[in-house]
Amino acid sequence: MVSAGMSGAAKDRAGEEALGGSIETAEGFGAGDEKERRRETIAEGKFVITSIRNPLEIKELAQSGHFVLVSLDAQPEVRFARMIRRGRKESEPSTFESFIEAEKKEMASADKNGQQIKDCMAMAQFHILNSGTIEEFCQKIYALYPKLEEAASFERPPWDRYFLDLAMMVGMRGTCNRGRAGCVIVKEKRIMTTGYVGSPPGLAHCDDIGHWFKQTIHEDGSITQHCIRTVHAEANAIAQAAKYGIDIDGGTLYCKMEPCLDCTKLLISSGIKKVVCEKRYHAAKESREMLDEAGVKLEVLQDTIEEYAGQRKLG
Repeated sequence: MVSAGMSGAAKDRAGEEALGGSIETAEGFGAGDEKERRRETIAEGKFVITSIRNPLEIKELAQSGHFVLVSLDAQPEVRFARMIRRGRKESEPSTFESFIEAEKKEMASADKNGQQIKDCMAMAQFHILNSGTIEEFCQKIYALYPKLEEAASFERPPWDRYFLDLAMMVGMRGTCNRGRAGCVIVKEKRIMTTGYVGSPPGLAHCDDIGHWFKQTIHEDGSITQHCIRTVHAEANAIAQAAKYGIDIDGGTLYCKMEPCLDCTKLLISSGIKKVVCEKRYHAAKESREMLDEAGVKLEVLQDTIEEYAGQRKLG
């Protein structure tokens, strides 16, 4: 059995060199203070650890993060021949039959704290059959290495990132190219309803016939234009909840950018207690003030304004 903090390799030097030669190899994992020391050391770089023989070792190693388990195997006849070639020790089996019997004990010991290699191999994310030459083995390592890197670098997304990514996916159904915003409303980490920007049911979409722009003159004399054809993603998500009798009181709303003033009033009235956005909205000053006054928590992951077509002031 082989494991790695960033990748997997073989016990022999050739396998280590196949991974660039910069990965340190350690036999076993140890126990007590030594086990903790090795865990801290592993976390600092790329390591290969061989001779993992019990699932408890795997669980300890997995806590270090970015851990990938690789199993190495070969046909019994090949393993026995290799043992003979390297020079059999007195304690090692002298016949193929005794070799197989000894392996059976190592594969599944009656002692749960003993060697449980069979269970360890079943837990591996990747498997390598090493019955050929060292050159063939190295080729397999080279071929597998990108997958090992990918598996080791995987980060499970936190909840906010997870739901925001889902909101981005929902937004792909949007029918107005000025934002294609999506929204997800969640309670207790469960999705209650979704919505995306688009025209009311039965009406033509911006993507089909163009935008329906209206201009707004502001107190400072500036002029902005807004597409009034569509229902915003947040409003659509709230409307879906109302239509199907879904309780969103106390929920969290995830959306592409800060809500406009109309959507802000809707989400406050529907009982939303938290809003999580990817970016800022260029005209959200009043929305922020209203959310703050209503006691609705607002979190914006990126302190930058979302850019989209027709956003800039005209005058």
